[in-house]
Amino acid sequence: MSSAPFTYEPVGATRDDLTSCPPGFRPMLVRTRLGEGHEVFRRAADAVLTWEMHRALGVGIDATADRAAPGVDVTVTLAGVIRAPCRVIWTTEEPRRAGWAYGTLQGHPECGEEAFVVDRTGDGTVWLTVAAFSKGAAWYARAGGPATRGLQHAYARRCGTVLKRLCAGLSES
Repeated sequence: MSSAPFTYEPVGATRDDLTSCPPGFRPMLVRTRLGEGHEVFRRAADAVLTWEMHRALGVGIDATADRAAPGVDVTVTLAGVIRAPCRVIWTTEEPRRAGWAYGTLQGHPECGEEAFVVDRTGDGTVWLTVAAFSKGAAWYARAGGPATRGLQHAYARRCGTVLKRLCAGLSES
């Protein structure tokens, strides 16, 4: 675990409210229905908590632990060239909710926080929610404007598509 400071405030804002967006940041909230039932929930939660979902996306993951936990440093590598250092801020593993969020560290092209949460609703439906608040930190992220935001939304939608595929065939009838 490094002691590098986060590049934004308020750290942990997504923990209690996935729609939280501090002034000056852009919000993002993307939900994907994964299926139904306990088996889908367990499989999805495990894939999110162990980086499997991210690796299945085709991004590089270099983490200081095999499972998300507060204080774990993670560097995501996109397209083999963009390195995005982060640190896990919080995790949750409850009977119907599991996930984590990380915050950006120096060198990340964005500044902010992103959460990946799997939840099972009262009717048994399992959802992935990818929520974030961010703003450009690197010149190219700032210069990209709407295109950068479009890429962030596409990444979040792809997380849902990949996780749904990882859970295929597990829904209860």
